[in-house]
Amino acid sequence: MTPMKKSTGKKTKSGPAKKTAKVFKSKPSPKAASSPKKSRPAGLTGMPAGVGAKDFLRITDFTTQEVRATIDWAIRWKAGKVAPRPMADKAAGLIFHKPSLRTRQSFETAVFRLGGHPMFITDKEIQLGVRESIHDVAKVMSRYLGLIVIRTFSQADVEELARHATVPVINALTDAHHPCQILGDIMTAQEHLGRIDNLSIAFLGDGNNVFHSWADLAARIPMDLRLGTSPSTMPDLAVVEEARRNQTSKILITHDPVEAVRGADIIYTDVWASMGQKDQAAAKAGQLAPFQVNAGLLKHAKPSAIVQHCLPAERGREITDEVIDGPKSVVFDEAENRLWIQGAVIAQLLAKRR
Repeated sequence: MTPMKKSTGKKTKSGPAKKTAKVFKSKPSPKAASSPKKSRPAGLTGMPAGVGAKDFLRITDFTTQEVRATIDWAIRWKAGKVAPRPMADKAAGLIFHKPSLRTRQSFETAVFRLGGHPMFITDKEIQLGVRESIHDVAKVMSRYLGLIVIRTFSQADVEELARHATVPVINALTDAHHPCQILGDIMTAQEHLGRIDNLSIAFLGDGNNVFHSWADLAARIPMDLRLGTSPSTMPDLAVVEEARRNQTSKILITHDPVEAVRGADIIYTDVWASMGQKDQAAAKAGQLAPFQVNAGLLKHAKPSAIVQHCLPAERGREITDEVIDGPKSVVFDEAENRLWIQGAVIAQLLAKRR
């Protein structure tokens, strides 16, 4: 009989031997560059280079290069190639002393798309120079807002507002100038004609604020600008002479509508009596009747010519239904482009202020 081994009373564990986990040490990251590039602040991706001017009161506030860059950037923004938000966390005050369809909606939409909050202000809230001085209004609004847009009567009032404001001021229309309209119009020409240089532009009708801004553009972009108007509806010749002294463009004033239109790339017109001049509507209708844009007059322009009107139109007066609704008309493209060009102007003015 085999003797039994004495039990020690301790239990022994059985099973496979424990595996020791391997520890993998991460390799040190490569040395960072000595001067890494700083990322742009949120909201500034795709911003334009900016402009030297603080304000946009006339087209001549921008240099030729800045005008071209603003148009190019507006086209890129419209195409969805850039989407900055320079107005983020900012409000824009929109002072309107004149009624508006396109100007108000296009500016409000542009501010919103650029990340800001538009505030519509009528003459009842702000009576410039009456309830408060323009100086005081400018100083107060600059403390609240990132941008001021004004549509009013007096160019001098807009210039004084800009002089005292510490934020950018944009002229959305005065009796003397309408710069945003004309930038939108030449942007539309770029889209339809493929260029903006050396175009022949026939403006038919009253020598008004819209024509003055065309003359300002002629001081920046080479063109053959012609005004067909009556001897009683001439423009401010000081504005015309200022543009001529720049020697960039040819500017002709004629009382013959056919001479104005002959070989033109763009036929342009506006209402014969602007806001604040409706008491002169009947007189101007008699003076400007020969300058109506109609099918007969269009025959003297280039076959590829386009027709522009800044709107609102008095159909049957300065332009016929046949023309404004015809295949050469680009008036609703112009209206849309107010949104894109005004957003581009805002972006340019804010680009160097962030």
